[in-house]
Amino acid sequence: MNRVTLVGRLTAKPELRYTSANLPYARFSIAVNRTFRNNDGQTEADFINIIVWRKQAENVCNFLDKGRLVSVDGRLQTGSYTDKDGNRRYTTDVVADSVQFLEGRGTRNDSASNSAGPSPYDYQDAPSEVNVSDDPFADFGDSVSIDDNFLD
Repeated sequence: MNRVTLVGRLTAKPELRYTSANLPYARFSIAVNRTFRNNDGQTEADFINIIVWRKQAENVCNFLDKGRLVSVDGRLQTGSYTDKDGNRRYTTDVVADSVQFLEGRGTRNDSASNSAGPSPYDYQDAPSEVNVSDDPFADFGDSVSIDDNFLD
Protein backbone atom coordinates (compact mmCIF):
# COMPACT_ATOMS: atom_id res chain seq x y z
CA MET A 1 0.00 0.00 0.00
CA ASN A 2 1.37 3.40 -0.96
CA ARG A 3 -0.52 6.13 0.99
CA VAL A 4 0.77 9.36 2.46
CA THR A 5 -1.14 11.86 4.60
CA LEU A 6 0.63 15.06 5.66
CA VAL A 7 -0.29 18.31 7.39
CA GLY A 8 2.02 21.26 6.88
CA ARG A 9 2.48 24.83 5.72
CA LEU A 10 3.34 25.90 2.18
CA THR A 11 6.92 27.14 1.85
CA ALA A 12 6.12 29.30 -1.20
CA LYS A 13 3.18 30.27 -3.39
CA PRO A 14 2.46 27.44 -5.89
CA GLU A 15 2.75 28.22 -9.60
CA LEU A 16 0.41 26.70 -12.18
CA ARG A 17 2.05 25.04 -15.19
CA TYR A 18 0.82 22.98 -18.14
CA THR A 19 2.09 19.84 -19.83
CA SER A 20 2.52 19.69 -23.61
CA ALA A 21 -0.98 18.13 -23.69
CA ASN A 22 -2.31 21.23 -21.88
CA LEU A 23 -2.89 19.36 -18.57
CA PRO A 24 -2.57 21.70 -15.55
CA TYR A 25 -0.25 20.80 -12.69
CA ALA A 26 1.53 22.50 -9.81
CA ARG A 27 4.60 21.67 -7.75
CA PHE A 28 5.06 23.04 -4.26
CA SER A 29 6.54 22.02 -0.95
CA ILE A 30 5.19 21.98 2.57
CA ALA A 31 7.00 22.17 5.90
CA VAL A 32 5.82 19.37 8.19
CA ASN A 33 6.77 19.72 11.85
CA ARG A 34 8.38 16.75 13.53
CA THR A 35 6.74 15.47 16.70
CA PHE A 36 9.79 16.03 18.89
CA ARG A 37 12.11 18.90 19.78
CA ASN A 38 15.88 18.99 19.27
CA ASN A 39 18.44 19.52 22.06
CA ASP A 40 17.86 23.29 21.89
CA GLY A 41 14.12 22.82 22.45
CA GLN A 42 13.29 23.84 18.88
CA THR A 43 10.81 22.03 16.64
CA GLU A 44 12.35 20.86 13.38
CA ALA A 45 10.51 20.43 10.09
CA ASP A 46 10.79 18.23 7.04
CA PHE A 47 10.24 19.87 3.64
CA ILE A 48 8.16 17.62 1.41
CA ASN A 49 7.72 18.12 -2.35
CA ILE A 50 4.13 17.84 -3.62
CA ILE A 51 2.76 17.48 -7.17
CA VAL A 52 -0.92 18.13 -7.81
CA TRP A 53 -2.82 17.79 -11.10
CA ARG A 54 -5.87 19.13 -12.97
CA LYS A 55 -8.56 21.17 -11.19
CA GLN A 56 -6.95 20.59 -7.79
CA ALA A 57 -3.77 22.24 -9.15
CA GLU A 58 -5.77 25.24 -10.35
CA ASN A 59 -7.47 25.56 -6.94
CA VAL A 60 -4.19 25.30 -5.06
CA CYS A 61 -2.65 28.06 -7.19
CA ASN A 62 -5.72 30.31 -7.00
CA PHE A 63 -6.40 30.08 -3.29
CA LEU A 64 -3.18 29.23 -1.44
CA ASP A 65 -0.14 31.27 -0.56
CA LYS A 66 3.07 30.85 1.41
CA GLY A 67 2.48 29.82 5.02
CA ARG A 68 -1.05 28.44 4.58
CA LEU A 69 -1.86 25.23 6.46
CA VAL A 70 -2.92 22.30 4.26
CA SER A 71 -3.56 18.58 4.49
CA VAL A 72 -2.24 16.49 1.62
CA ASP A 73 -3.35 12.94 0.88
CA GLY A 74 -1.65 11.01 -1.90
CA ARG A 75 1.07 8.53 -2.79
CA LEU A 76 4.87 8.54 -2.87
CA GLN A 77 6.53 8.58 -6.27
CA THR A 78 10.25 8.24 -6.90
CA GLY A 79 12.10 9.13 -10.04
CA SER A 80 15.48 10.09 -11.41
CA TYR A 81 17.03 12.32 -14.04
CA THR A 82 20.45 13.34 -15.32
CA ASP A 83 21.41 16.92 -14.52
CA LYS A 84 23.28 19.28 -16.86
CA ASP A 85 26.63 18.03 -15.48
CA GLY A 86 25.78 14.40 -16.26
CA ASN A 87 25.11 13.43 -12.64
CA ARG A 88 22.24 11.09 -11.79
CA ARG A 89 19.73 12.79 -9.43
CA TYR A 90 16.95 11.00 -7.55
CA THR A 91 13.64 12.53 -6.57
CA THR A 92 10.88 11.66 -4.12
CA ASP A 93 7.55 13.49 -4.37
CA VAL A 94 4.05 13.09 -3.02
CA VAL A 95 1.53 12.96 -5.87
CA ALA A 96 -1.54 14.48 -4.23
CA ASP A 97 -4.98 12.98 -4.69
CA SER A 98 -6.44 15.59 -2.35
CA VAL A 99 -5.28 18.92 -0.92
CA GLN A 100 -7.50 20.25 1.86
CA PHE A 101 -7.27 23.90 2.87
CA LEU A 102 -7.19 23.90 6.68
CA GLU A 103 -7.44 27.66 7.21
CA GLY A 104 -9.57 30.39 5.75
CA ARG A 105 -7.90 33.35 4.11
CA GLY A 106 -6.46 35.80 6.60
CA THR A 107 -6.54 33.41 9.58
CA ARG A 108 -2.82 32.64 9.57
CA ASN A 109 -0.57 34.25 12.18
CA ASP A 110 1.97 36.13 10.09
CA SER A 111 5.33 36.07 11.87
CA ALA A 112 6.66 38.74 9.49
CA SER A 113 4.33 41.30 11.05
CA ASN A 114 5.12 40.11 14.59
CA SER A 115 8.77 39.16 14.98
CA ALA A 116 8.14 37.93 18.54
CA GLY A 117 5.28 35.71 17.34
CA PRO A 118 5.31 32.06 16.36
CA SER A 119 7.13 30.67 13.37
CA PRO A 120 4.93 30.36 10.27
CA TYR A 121 5.56 26.60 10.54
CA ASP A 122 4.18 26.24 14.09
CA TYR A 123 0.86 24.47 14.46
CA GLN A 124 -1.93 25.71 16.65
CA ASP A 125 -2.64 22.95 19.17
CA ALA A 126 -6.14 21.52 19.04
CA PRO A 127 -8.14 21.84 22.27
CA SER A 128 -7.56 18.87 24.56
CA GLU A 129 -11.24 18.67 25.52
CA VAL A 130 -14.36 19.05 23.41
CA ASN A 131 -17.46 20.47 25.08
CA VAL A 132 -20.24 17.99 24.31
CA SER A 133 -22.87 20.69 24.78
CA ASP A 134 -21.42 22.40 21.68
CA ASP A 135 -21.88 19.23 19.57
CA PRO A 136 -24.68 19.88 17.04
CA PHE A 137 -25.08 16.10 16.53
CA ALA A 138 -25.36 15.18 20.22
CA ASP A 139 -29.12 14.41 19.94
CA PHE A 140 -28.76 12.00 16.99
CA GLY A 141 -28.14 8.92 19.15
CA ASP A 142 -25.41 6.30 18.91
CA SER A 143 -25.33 5.64 15.17
CA VAL A 144 -26.13 7.19 11.82
CA SER A 145 -27.12 5.14 8.80
CA ILE A 146 -26.79 6.36 5.23
CA ASP A 147 -28.67 4.70 2.38
CA ASP A 148 -26.24 3.31 -0.24
CA ASN A 149 -28.24 5.04 -3.00
CA PHE A 150 -27.37 8.39 -1.42
CA LEU A 151 -23.68 7.86 -2.30
CA ASP A 152 -24.27 7.54 -6.06
